Order: sequence, then C-alpha cells, then structure tokens
Amino acid sequence: MTTADVTAVVVRLKLSLLRNGLRQSGGRRAAYVVSAVVVLLFGALQLLGLAALRGHAHAESVVVLLTAVLALGWAVMPLFFPGGDETLDPTRLVMLPLRPRPLVRALLAASLVGIGPLFTLLLLTGSVITVAHGGAAYAVAVVAVVLALLVCVALARAVAAANIRLLTSRKGRDLAVLSGLVIAIGAQVVNFGAQRLGSSGLAQLAPAGDVAKWVPPASAIGAVDSVSSGAYGAAAAQLALSAGALAALIAVWSRHLTRLMTSPDGSTLQVSAEPAARGRAGTGLARLLPPGRTGTVMERSLRYVWRDPKTKAAWVTSLAIGLIVPVFNALQGTGSVYFACFAAGMLGIQMYNQFGQDTSAFWIVAMTISSGRDAYVELRGRAFALLVITLPYATLVTVVTTAMLGDWARLPEVLGLSFALLGAMLATGAWTSARFPYSIPQEGYKNVAPGQTGLAWISIFGGMVSAALLAAPVIAAAIWANVARNGDSWGWLLLPAGAAYGAAITWAGLRLAAPRTAARLPEILTAVSKG
Repeated sequence: MTTADVTAVVVRLKLSLLRNGLRQSGGRRAAYVVSAVVVLLFGALQLLGLAALRGHAHAESVVVLLTAVLALGWAVMPLFFPGGDETLDPTRLVMLPLRPRPLVRALLAASLVGIGPLFTLLLLTGSVITVAHGGAAYAVAVVAVVLALLVCVALARAVAAANIRLLTSRKGRDLAVLSGLVIAIGAQVVNFGAQRLGSSGLAQLAPAGDVAKWVPPASAIGAVDSVSSGAYGAAAAQLALSAGALAALIAVWSRHLTRLMTSPDGSTLQVSAEPAARGRAGTGLARLLPPGRTGTVMERSLRYVWRDPKTKAAWVTSLAIGLIVPVFNALQGTGSVYFACFAAGMLGIQMYNQFGQDTSAFWIVAMTISSGRDAYVELRGRAFALLVITLPYATLVTVVTTAMLGDWARLPEVLGLSFALLGAMLATGAWTSARFPYSIPQEGYKNVAPGQTGLAWISIFGGMVSAALLAAPVIAAAIWANVARNGDSWGWLLLPAGAAYGAAITWAGLRLAAPRTAARLPEILTAVSKG
C-alpha cells in the first residue's frame, strides 16, 4: 500500500468515526451541530474583527500573539481532552502492518479534519489579512497559513504521542478534571489582560509581540508582516523557523510513534519493587501527625487530597482562585485587603460533603463508628487535615494582599476575620455533611450524582449562608472598629478574638454534628454510594 493509499484510508477512518459517533443518538447529533455552528460563527466573527484591525499600528502584535496562544491551546488540549479524538491514540493501530513515516503523514492529514482545524484556519486567515499588504505578502500569506496550521496540528500530535500511555490510563483520563482549573485561571487572566488593554491600549502588546514573531508558528505570521514592510531577509528567516519547527515536531512525533508501536506496554511488566516502595511511602507523613484515630483520619484525608483526582482538582481550584481574586484585584488598583478572606472561604468549602468525597468507600469508615464519640473524632480528624493546609495558606494570601496594597494596619483585623470565617465554615460543613450528604461520581466531569443536585445546593449554599451568620459577631466587630476607632489598637484585638471565636465555633459545630452523624450512618452510606 502506498503512502497516498494509507493517507486516504486513515482520513476515511476519521470521517467514519465521526459519522458513527453522531449516529448513536439524536441528542449527540444536536449537540455537535449546535457546537459546530457556534464555533464556526465565532471564528467567522473573529476573522472579520481581525480584518478590521488592518492598518492599525499594533495589528502585528495582536495577530502574532493570537497565533502563539492558538499553538499553546493545541499543545495542552490533548492533555485535558484525550477522548475528544479517537485517532489521537496510535496504539490502536499497533497490530496493523504500517511503517511510522507513512503513518505520520496519514495521521497528520486526518488531523486536519474537524471543527478545531477549521476554526484555527479562520483565525490564521484573518491574521494574515490584517498584516498583508501587496502581492508578495499575499503569496507568502498562503504559505504562512499552511505552515502555522501544520505546526499547530503536529504539536498536538507530538504531545499526545509522548503522553499516550498516561492519557489512556485511568489516572490520565482523570487529568481532564483539572481542565476546570485551567478555565478558571485562564478566565481571570483574560479578564485582567482585557482591563489592562482597555485602559492602556494595544501598545502594551508591542514588547511581547516583538518576541513572539520569532517563535514558531507565530513567526510564519510575522513573516507576512516582514514582507509587507520590505524586510525580505527577516521574512525568509521567520518562515524557516516555522518550517524547521514543523520538521522537528514531525521527527519527535515519528520517534515516539516508533517507540509506541515496537515497545511493550508498561502494564505487561512486573514491578518487583512495588511492595518496598509502598512501605516507604507510608512512614513519612504518619510520623508528623498525632497518634490514634485522629492522626489516621488526617493521613487518610491528606492522601485523598494528593491522590484522588477529583479531590485534588477541587483543592487546586480553590487554592488558585483563593489567591487570584485578591491578588488580581490588588494589581488592578481596585482591591481591598478584605478580599483576602476569599481564600479562607474557598478552602472552607472543602469541609462540605465530607462523606460524599469518600464515595462507596465510606462503608469502611462507617464500620468504625459506633458512637457519637467515634463520629466526633472522625470529624475532628477531617477538620484538622483541612486546617493543616488552610491556616498557613489563608495567612500567606492575607500577607501577600496586604503587602501589595501597603495597608499593614489592617493585617491583624483581616486575619482575625479569615480565621473566624474559616471556623464558621468548618462548623457548618460538619453539620451539613451529616444532614445533606450526596454522592460524587468517580467517572466523568459531574460532581453530583443524578437526582441529588438539590441536596448539593442546600448543603453548600445553605451552609455558606449559615457560616456568614455565625461569623456575624466578628464581622460586626470589624465594622465597628473601622467606624468608631481613633487609632489602630482595636484592629489588633480582632486577631486573637477572631482566632478564638473560630476555634470555639468549630468545636461547637463538631460536637453538634457528631451525634447526628452516628445516628444517620445508614442514610449517609446510601446517599454517598449512589454515584
């Protein structure tokens, strides 16, 4: 079979996979059609918007940076959505008598079929229209668009091939859960960047654009602008950079493909050192924790944070957003030191639905709870595990925010508020965990099992409102101190007062939740096992 024949077969395979997937259900077809229309409409509007920048002094910076962001998106998307394209997994073709080089060409051609490549083509076309002036520039623009598109696709394929063993494993698929974190952080970064550009203009992009126009594949778009300016030598160098990057990516992709198709899977090899490794892993953390059941519960909870993909994703998202909100507002000049309390609030949410995080494994924990005392120690250990991370983190965010704003006089006051709010959320979280438990599905992207959405809303938002009410005395004291004080002495008193109040309210919440937890074990076990 010739290379052309292999390419045609693989492209038809891609089209067949797409067609058969859409035949599975009418809802899937409707979702695909709607998403395709929305993406292509957005791409067309972006093309028109880029074309409207034609003649702007800083149009080149905009388009080369846009191309660089596109390439970054192509690089990271296979890591978060490995199931989005079944042809991304070359191990499915291992048993076929195909050589790597023809297979690389065939897979590269198949990669150009889909909504993503068409959307990228629209943006690249709009980019070259923006900076092309003259016949020579338009001729180079055709080459530049093809090169940039091929570099993006080859980059995605090379990244997928290098990580395919991980991406096709259970833990690898669970990486997709972290896509919510990327979206959350990216939205904040885009919002911050848009506000800075709105206040300072596109001139802010010029330094970054000067660098990006020499980085493939943005260098291909930069070559079009260089030809428009008469800098033919620079244009040739920029095109050569993109062509070289394409050749390097194809070589890397081919090497990984050869290794995948000729090397045994790691799952078929024995790992003789595994028992020893497990023995070593279980000693370090336990030595730092208190003895007895409290330390055991803390260790289990902290290991969930580190090992369970959904628990880790929830924690990482809370840590990131808890820092982003106060810091970005401080950078924009519109922030307040009180925004630092957002960190304690985001992490305090992790106390809600404690038993649902265990899913069906909660029955093992339930077997060890025979009294209110057992339930209290279990809840206390979970709260202590949360405090191990939350207390230093909330303090760090508060200090960083205060330093950025230079409002050191309010540091003790804000710390006291954070500690009081955290204590209130621990108290209400323990109670709602026993009263409104719900299941968290282990597979997929859902965080609530079907039919339990109402329970989740009541647990989280009802608990947050209750926490705000419980923290009201400290909040009122902070307001009074700001309105009535003549100096800063009252603010210092709020730090020990807030810490003591938070500790007391946490203790009270755990004490109230413990007997309810012990009494409702069968109902809790039923609720958290539905996913």
